[in-house]
Amino acid sequence: MRAFRQGVADLSFVDRLVCRIGKEKDIAIRALVFVAVSCCVALGTTPSATAEDLTVLFGTHVSGPGKGFSIAHFDTTSGLLTKPTFMLEAASPAYYVIAPGGRRLYTCNSLGFVSAYSLEDSTGKLRFLNQKPSGGGDPSYISLDRTSKYVFVANYEGGSIAAWALTPDGSLGERTAYIQQTGSSINPERQTHAYAHSIVIDPSNRFALVADLGTDRLYVYKFNVKDGSLTPNDPAFIKVKPGSGPRHVVFHPNGRYVYLVTEMGDTVILFDWDGRHGTLTEEQSISTLPPDFHGVSVAAEIKVHPNGRFLYTSNRGHDSIATFSINAGNGRLTPIQHISSGGRSPRNFDFDPSGHWLLVTNHESNNATVLRVDPRSGLLSSAGQPVDIAFPFCPRFLQPAP
Repeated sequence: MRAFRQGVADLSFVDRLVCRIGKEKDIAIRALVFVAVSCCVALGTTPSATAEDLTVLFGTHVSGPGKGFSIAHFDTTSGLLTKPTFMLEAASPAYYVIAPGGRRLYTCNSLGFVSAYSLEDSTGKLRFLNQKPSGGGDPSYISLDRTSKYVFVANYEGGSIAAWALTPDGSLGERTAYIQQTGSSINPERQTHAYAHSIVIDPSNRFALVADLGTDRLYVYKFNVKDGSLTPNDPAFIKVKPGSGPRHVVFHPNGRYVYLVTEMGDTVILFDWDGRHGTLTEEQSISTLPPDFHGVSVAAEIKVHPNGRFLYTSNRGHDSIATFSINAGNGRLTPIQHISSGGRSPRNFDFDPSGHWLLVTNHESNNATVLRVDPRSGLLSSAGQPVDIAFPFCPRFLQPAP
């Protein structure tokens, strides 16, 4: 019955599909197509007529001739990813973000810069706009505020964060914030000073969360959208287990839960988020690794599925993607799967716009892997052989042109 109601809601889609079959919307044809759509909805699949040929961009962590941005095509029906081809030279565009609307791209270049590009169309053609010094060594994470008027960077080696206003044409304007974080923790090799690893704005656009690997802290800053400034919240941070090394942080779509992945501790920490006061309360810490694994591994990326029911992390060393179910009532995680990433050292990954596919970059084996996502169970499955690409880092799907 649910599928039937969904099918009724999708009558406009049926109309468009029938138009592809013939100009005359024959009643019998409409009935057949309607049944097909209803069956697809019931099975949790997507009708083949909605398939898209999506463009995928890849960044790299190295620089030099022939290094920078590469481009590939992705078929949403089969999961086929074409071999990426070099598109534009850039200096180590390790991590980057595409602004809503798909017309602007911002990257932190590992050599100490932040760069802005215009996406000329959905084919992925890039045009360089401008570049600014990041204010610290090895910028490793870049993000936007909820209005896409400001861009933020976390300088890993520099242990600092910074923000810039964006001009009407999308280029980087004046720097609006810069904060040097201080402190250390118990690891004598990796935590001798602050290592700011990511910066994310909360759903209300009033606070910024900064995961610092060197100090074992998750910082909270007040963000002023009027002038782009950042100031410490009260309290200014929450501590996590010493030696765990906070890396990336993500909000659940409901805005109530925050998930932090720790690189050195191989854990995901759940926090309740008080969006009114900008405060965090730790509720759970769970391993990203299976209990029978005793080797060396470090966690990397973390994302919540668009439907809010599942969370995924990558493990470098165990070389896997870990899947967790999310309890809708309290946000707590339950591990349900560990699947091979298809290569060595899975660094980053991204969902396609439908949420049915996950694209993983394996940094040390120089390849990218496509995994099929079951949106009902959250389980992943392999979707073909890995595709070769040199030094892949950050993959991003481009939204199809309207």
